[in-house]
Parts: sequence; C-alpha cells; structure tokens
Amino acid sequence: MTGVPVPPNVPAECRHAIIAAYPHLAGATFAVAGRGWHSLAVEVDGRHIFKFPQGEEAETALLREARLLGAVRPLVMTPVPDMRIHSGPPLFSMHGKLPGRTLEPADYAKLDDTARARLADDLALFFADLHAIDPCVMRAAGAEQVGWWDTQQDTLATVWPLLPPELRREAEAAIKAYHEVGPDPLGEVYGFFDAHGWNMAFDHDRLHLNGIFDFADSGFGPPHREFVQVSLIDPDLALRSMRAYEARSGNALDPRRVFLLAAAMRLSELAGAVETGEDVPMILDLAVGWLRQHAIR
Repeated sequence: MTGVPVPPNVPAECRHAIIAAYPHLAGATFAVAGRGWHSLAVEVDGRHIFKFPQGEEAETALLREARLLGAVRPLVMTPVPDMRIHSGPPLFSMHGKLPGRTLEPADYAKLDDTARARLADDLALFFADLHAIDPCVMRAAGAEQVGWWDTQQDTLATVWPLLPPELRREAEAAIKAYHEVGPDPLGEVYGFFDAHGWNMAFDHDRLHLNGIFDFADSGFGPPHREFVQVSLIDPDLALRSMRAYEARSGNALDPRRVFLLAAAMRLSELAGAVETGEDVPMILDLAVGWLRQHAIR
C-alpha cells in the first residue's frame, strides 16, 4: 500500500479496535504495514493484517474487496487473502498475512534463469485462473470495470519537456499508437491488473511466490493489461509471464500492445506527479526506462 505518508506508529484507535475485537492480541506486537490512498494496514505479530478504511468510499471499496476475494479464493490455485470483515464501529478487515516479502526490481535482478521462469509461470497460472472465472460470478460479487489512464493531449503537455530529447518523439508516437490500437482481440475478463512486486508475497529463500494480495484494483478489463503492472518489476518478467500465459491459456498475446499500454500508464502517472509535485524524479525514471527498454516492443 503506497501513495500517502505512512504514520510511524499504529494509531491508538486502531490498536484499541483490534484488541476489542480480538482480546487475545492484547500483548501482541503492532506495526504499520503500509498506507494507501484510502486505507491504513496494520500488521500484528507478523501473522495478521488489519485494514482500516478512511471514509465512506474506502469502506465501500473494502467491503467489495472482501466479496471479490470470497468469490476468487475457491477458483484459483494461487494463495490469496482470506479476508474477514469486522463491522465495528469502526469497520475494518482482518486476514492472515501471506508469508513472504515484496519483490523489488533489484530482487528480480538477482534471480537466476530457473527462478525467473518459475515466477513467470506462477503469475501465468494466477492470471489464467482468474480470466477463466465466469464473469457473472464476479459481477455478482461486485466486480466493476477497471479505470483507465488520462492520456489527453492537455494532460500530457507537461510531460514532453521532461523527457530526454531523443525519447520525446518515441513517447509521442507511443501515445498516438495507443489511441489507435483498438479493442483487445481477447475481449474482456475479470483480472487482477495490479501485479507489481509490492502486492506479492515472495519467499526470498525458496525463491517461490507464496501468494498475491490487494484486490482493490481488480475488475473487468482486457487480458493484455494484466502484464502492464508486472513490467514495473522488470520488462523481462512481463515478457516471460506473457509467454507462459500463452502456453497455459492458448491465447496469443501481442507484446507491442502491452508496450503501448505500459507507456500510456507511465506517461499518465508522470503527468499526475507533475501536477502534485510528488515523486517526479522517480516516476520520470520509470517512464524513461520503459521507453528505452527493448524486451517488449
């Protein structure tokens, strides 16, 4: 969970709410696990995760996420959280922490070829299982259309001067092609669409993916988009997982389409960073790195 400043300590009201609902945790160790735009996550004894939504919109999203996970868990082989809702007040969720740690780009760079192939196949299995779920099941659970990035001309006007001159033409061409690419030939599916390394529980000793969490951004969208967030770890992993997905699903994927989707995402996020003045250098590096890579074209 990222996006806003993380408090150094667990707020007293969160601690009290957890202990009131689960008295046996009174002597446990509490720590802030992370904070997103709408929720604060609290880790207890390294074994439990509690999420506290901030506001009515966040509460609605948390309740939807719990319903989505309830529908997904029996239908996928990859471990996902078993989220339970405590109605409160205050409203919060609890689930067992999936063992493992996040997977950063630097971590992936250290993996050998065997570990990279295994991780790519694990992701492909997860995506294939999700995409095979009957859409009616997920609509009944509350799944909605995923949101899209703002790539309007006025929005991206602040981006072009920041790019190295040799990449500006490449970026402008990518956005033009993105607008012209047309509907995904594979249609739409229920997908995760947020499989970056911060949402993975990865065992760094056994080099194994132990599970995936944070279904807040899941919903209905095109299969190619599933590999966009994977590219935040490394374009190599995105390409490997695409090939593994093709083998598992029988569906052919177009790397160029994924390249354009990712370019649109990164340039749109860069424009948002410029507007807020937050994390501009980091997001600029991500955009430049993507435009310069050649693994996916």
